[in-house]
Amino acid sequence: MLEYAALTLLIVMVTFITYLVIYIHDIPYEIVKKRDHPHQDAIHIAGWVSLFLMHTIWPILWIWAYLYRPGEKFMQFELSGAGSEEQGKKIELLETRITELSASLEKLTTSTNQNLTGENSNG
Repeated sequence: MLEYAALTLLIVMVTFITYLVIYIHDIPYEIVKKRDHPHQDAIHIAGWVSLFLMHTIWPILWIWAYLYRPGEKFMQFELSGAGSEEQGKKIELLETRITELSASLEKLTTSTNQNLTGENSNG
């Protein structure tokens, strides 16, 4: 009779621990759902993957879930690349400067060549 009680207790404890591990791994997903995080699916899947990776990425998921604050921009960067107006003005200024420098270099090269050819014909 004692063996049956021990077996029942063992089955109950294994079941409880299994559900506890699953519940703990779903905590970041619950946080994400509550905050309406833009990466809900990724965090949920990563939580399940963490079960198979011996829980190594679970703390990262917790941090990832808490990084998002509703109402704020999250991992969105304003690009000041070639499409921005300020960058376009800078490019135009540089192109103008390059054109001026090329013209100056051409004049300098022409005058230097004329001086060299003049010295060769005189000398």
